[in-house]
Amino acid sequence: MPIAAALKTAPSSGPQKETLAGTIERVTFHNAETGFCVLKVQTRGKRDLVPVIGHAPTISAGEWITAVGIWFTDRQHGLQFKADTLKVTPPTGVEGIEKYLASGHMRGIGPAMAKRIVAAFGENTFEIIEAEPDRLKEVAGIGPMRAARIVAGWAEQKAVREIMLFLHAHGVGTARAVRIFKTYGHEAISVMTEDPYRLARDIRGIGFKTADAIAMKLGLTKDAPQRLRAGISFALQTATDEGHCALPVADLVKLATGLLDVEARLIRSALLDVLETGEVVQDIISDKACIFLSGLHAAERVIAERLLRRNQGKPPWQEIELAKALPWVEGKTGKSLSPSQAEAVQLVLGAKLAVITGGPGVGKTSTLDTILRILRAKGVQVLLAAPTGRAAKRMSEQTGLEAKTIHRLLEIDPKHGGFSRNEENPLSCDLLVIDETSMVDVPLMNALTKAVPERAAVLLVGDVDQLPSVGPGQVLADIIASGRVPVARLTEVFRQAAESRIVINAHSINAGRMPKPAPRGEESDFHLIEIDEPEAGVAKLIEVVTKRIPARFGFDPVRDVQVLTPMQRGVLGARNLNHELQAVLNPNPRTSVERFGWRFSPGDRVMESQNDYDREVFNGDLGTVDRLDEEEGAVIVSFEGREVIYPFGELDTLVPAYATTIHKSQGSEYPAVVIPLTTGHWTMLARNLLYTAVTRGKRLVVLIGQRKAIGIAVRGGNMKRRWTKLSEWMKA
Repeated sequence: MPIAAALKTAPSSGPQKETLAGTIERVTFHNAETGFCVLKVQTRGKRDLVPVIGHAPTISAGEWITAVGIWFTDRQHGLQFKADTLKVTPPTGVEGIEKYLASGHMRGIGPAMAKRIVAAFGENTFEIIEAEPDRLKEVAGIGPMRAARIVAGWAEQKAVREIMLFLHAHGVGTARAVRIFKTYGHEAISVMTEDPYRLARDIRGIGFKTADAIAMKLGLTKDAPQRLRAGISFALQTATDEGHCALPVADLVKLATGLLDVEARLIRSALLDVLETGEVVQDIISDKACIFLSGLHAAERVIAERLLRRNQGKPPWQEIELAKALPWVEGKTGKSLSPSQAEAVQLVLGAKLAVITGGPGVGKTSTLDTILRILRAKGVQVLLAAPTGRAAKRMSEQTGLEAKTIHRLLEIDPKHGGFSRNEENPLSCDLLVIDETSMVDVPLMNALTKAVPERAAVLLVGDVDQLPSVGPGQVLADIIASGRVPVARLTEVFRQAAESRIVINAHSINAGRMPKPAPRGEESDFHLIEIDEPEAGVAKLIEVVTKRIPARFGFDPVRDVQVLTPMQRGVLGARNLNHELQAVLNPNPRTSVERFGWRFSPGDRVMESQNDYDREVFNGDLGTVDRLDEEEGAVIVSFEGREVIYPFGELDTLVPAYATTIHKSQGSEYPAVVIPLTTGHWTMLARNLLYTAVTRGKRLVVLIGQRKAIGIAVRGGNMKRRWTKLSEWMKA
């Protein structure tokens, strides 16, 4: 049964339109975000393949296209056909059907399996899959489960195409069509028709603007109450993406007015309606009326209540004589604590809730090790956790005890969302220690404080001068600022650490002073390379990562060197640097797949960019592409030795990670770090951003930048204020 998709780009003037028809031999590039594609097409009467560029929601080798457009000559690529309209239908010939099945759109079918299926059923393959699916089991290697998967894949492709056609007809791109289908099933079109704004609420990656475009096409007016209410909620959601738990009313009205392109009075009026629904809440922060999403408002309040209640109790262990305990630990470890460390140990041992904070080289690890040795000798049951897999692994290596990610500790429940550990099913411990607490956001802290048993003590460890969490809130900073919780702030840099220029410069940056390289000719773990223009920085950075660091320090450029940049965009942003570095560090892979604007090949360093509870990989987790499974149409990625399978169609949350943003690097340490910093990063230049980047380097930091940009970051103070209320609630 033919399925057609017609997509139109802006009409072009000039040359006469022509029609071109043929079979897609190869999909050279396809960006699912925009639908933009580059195809190689076999047409009648032409011996060579014709390059065709255009837009299509999904596109596969083997399909038949009819394209309407113009011929033009590209300076770099030569003669091409630029299609304004592409009509796509599934192939009918044996060769085309095989190419289509092997294209990776249908999970469970790779090139070898496609060949066997077509050998068995020929041109009737699609009719067999649709009308007589049981016959698939006649093919070697296809049992009941794989047959069911193939049938489901075919049905899904049909539904996806229909959804894509609907989306395109209403003027929007179709990158998330598979997700829409998985969320709503066959009700997708009716759900979107009834309330298009549900897309933005329910589906990761579908933004408000996409939903709004559908709504406009469906006849909603700019000032429709439904649109205004959805716009206010989205404006608040945008604010949480920048770390806020709330926004002052004036800021929210301004943001929503710009977003919806309506008068401010309409937003204020709609805000009263939304407040009545309880979806948002008004409260006061620093004498300013602010609007919260109700869930975040409740979460901050309840975190404060739980922390204060715990803080008033006594720890679940007997009083410990430090005069006896410290010499015992020192005898075990051969290390003696400084007076400030001993004070920190005493403070923590006497509290049911405490914080240890400090920068690099101040002895947080040895202080924590002493506390844990003393308490474990007393039979105290301890649990250790950190926000990321890397931070948890480092915690395990430093303490010799098992540490888990917070998500694993709380036992994710992917089926129902949330965590299995809560008030009804609390953790089993006398002490919970959380490392890298500066990374913990309000929703995660809410889940944590819910799951700690009443009797247990809690110790929060972290560097409060680093960037706050990627998610909403600034939990560690707010707890410390409240003055209601015992805090041990370690400041003394120990002699061995003070020999490191990384440590010296990190503390200089934190104090508002410019970092300094070592004197010429002296060995150092910190290097500063000055550049004049951002464009010159790309070539310099690639040379440093791929040649100079490996030659001088022996680091592997893929495994050991991490580029950390302030932003995604720009020539020295993570996106461009990943393309540039991948081309040099993994240039001619034996096999690869291109999806969502990226190429994935064995050996590529990659990062998960969302929390994926089903696969148990989380935002910021680093892995390596192990192999491609052509049979299954999937990429297999190794995360800390654990294999995770990504079907080709679900690679949209996986990104190359030769370069990543400084925000995404929180909680991680790398043998060597390279940091580009220019005035092009203007909006992000802040002291805690640079401080966080420098403290990610374990054995080597190379800062490539403009002196002016470094000065702006160092002198400019920290990132802009976050609107949160946790500290005020704790003070109250």
